[in-house]
Parts: sequence; C-alpha cells; structure tokens
Amino acid sequence: MVNNIILAQFLGICPFMGVSGKMSTAVGMGAALLFVMTLSTMVTTLVYNYVLVPLELVYLQTVIFILIIAALVQALEIVLKKVSPSLYNALGIFLPLITTNCAVLGIAITVTLKSFSLIDATLFTMFTALGFCVAIIIFAGIREQLELVNIPKGMKGIPIALITVGILALAFMGFANLA
Repeated sequence: MVNNIILAQFLGICPFMGVSGKMSTAVGMGAALLFVMTLSTMVTTLVYNYVLVPLELVYLQTVIFILIIAALVQALEIVLKKVSPSLYNALGIFLPLITTNCAVLGIAITVTLKSFSLIDATLFTMFTALGFCVAIIIFAGIREQLELVNIPKGMKGIPIALITVGILALAFMGFANLA
C-alpha cells in the first residue's frame, strides 16, 4: 500500500487519470491490468531467464518485453470483444493503451532487476496490480463524488483531479509506519 505503483512510483498515470472518471470503467481497467500485468510478467520472466540470459541477448530486454505485452493485450482485446462487449466498449481507447502502459513494462523490468523467481515475480506483480486496482477504484469513487459538488470553474477537471491524487498519495503514505 505504501509503495503503490501509481501514487509512489508514478507508473501508469495515463490510464489512471483517463479511466478513473467512472467506477465501472475503473474496475474494468483494474481487472484487465491485473490480468495483463500478471500474465506478461510471468511470460517475460520466463523469456528473460531461459532465452535472453542464456543467449546473452539481455540488451534486447525492453524490445522483447514490449512485443510480449503488445501480443497479450491484443489477445485480451479479442477475448473481451467476444465475451464482454460492454466492457470492451467502456474501456475504449484505454485497452490498447495497456500496451504502452509504463506500469506493465516497469513491473516486468523491476522483476528481472530484482532477480525474482517465477513464483515471487508472479506474487509481486499480482499484489502490485491489486494496489493499482485499489488506488484507481478509490480515485474513481472520489471523482464521481467531485462531479456532485460545486467546484470553482478553474479547478474543474484535471486540476482538481491532480490535487486529489496528491492528497490520496499522502493518505497512502500514512500507512508507512504501521509495520
């Protein structure tokens, strides 16, 4: 909770700000990101450990990881289009943006830098993605409530959202000394 990927590391801000306008899309984005981030980290960890390192192609890590993530997002997009057209339409442009979401790539690279095993990498990624989900759902709830209050014209939209994110980040940092 303290080292939240969005609020402390500033990874994944674009979808966080873009999709958090409605609770339903925030939950959908969180679920999609949880699936893509976990699956992509599992695949990239295996590719890194069993292909890139033995062949001494570690310098291709970023390019290969981006290709893997893009392929997985395309697969998710096809599945969502068939299984849940309403969620597919609700996510709109933000589903393809998972491909370039720096949180997905950032976690895949972080896992390789920390030399996690496959199980550790999967658990780390799942809990990181859950932290993303918690943050985006809380923020979506706050943004829905902000639509109901009278905010000065110059503060509507992104300005009040950024102030709210800052306060939310401070609130999450309050958990730092509980352990």
